[in-house]
Amino acid sequence: MVEVASASQADIDWLVREDANLAQAWVSRCVALGEYFVAREAGEIVGFLRFSRFWGRVPYMEMIRIQPAYRRSGVGSALFVAWEEAMRGEGARLLMTSCECDESRPQDWHHRNGFTETGAIELRGLQSVPEVFFIKHLA
Repeated sequence: MVEVASASQADIDWLVREDANLAQAWVSRCVALGEYFVAREAGEIVGFLRFSRFWGRVPYMEMIRIQPAYRRSGVGSALFVAWEEAMRGEGARLLMTSCECDESRPQDWHHRNGFTETGAIELRGLQSVPEVFFIKHLA
């Protein structure tokens, strides 16, 4: 059974290894601000969700990553539901996320979880393809 909770200081080394594009100082900052959720099975971390706040207020899911052996088993959905509930509990009325325009599986996942495409931007020099943005209105 998957258990989801906010990441703690004890999770930082694992997160630095698995969220490899970020420096340890940034991972530590995100953990301190409560911007990571981790999923555990049998006490072992099997995935994470990292978020921030667009314009300092709109919850923006930056990354969700599941260990290969646990993909398509509900871990990502459990992380997403926990995050959505936490954001709703904070009074959020809108969620945001994005992915590259050529990533069909993430786009399908966003659609299955209630997101709708809202636009795209080109980030020349950073990405070779446009970034597609998605929003989800919360009741």
